[in-house]
Amino acid sequence: MSGRDDSEIRDVEDDMDTAYDARRARWTAAGTGTLLTLAGLAASLLRLTGSAPALVPGAYGFGAAVCALASVMGSRGHTRRALWLLVAGVMVMALGDQFD
Repeated sequence: MSGRDDSEIRDVEDDMDTAYDARRARWTAAGTGTLLTLAGLAASLLRLTGSAPALVPGAYGFGAAVCALASVMGSRGHTRRALWLLVAGVMVMALGDQFD
């Protein structure tokens, strides 16, 4: 009888670990998306005041918008899609930096 109780306890602990991992993934995706959004907006504003072509601040702004979308999706639990959107947003910002 005690063997059965131990397995039930392990199942509950495994469920708690899974919930913790999911919560941590949501917070990580949301936090990273917010940080990259702020960085993209700051870079866009800095490039807008300089002598860079109009494509550069636009690329930074668009990349920041994609990262903001990733932050929202990550906070709602779509962490895999959020990761890919974060990668795409940073790639757009990096591409925009190439035109400078």
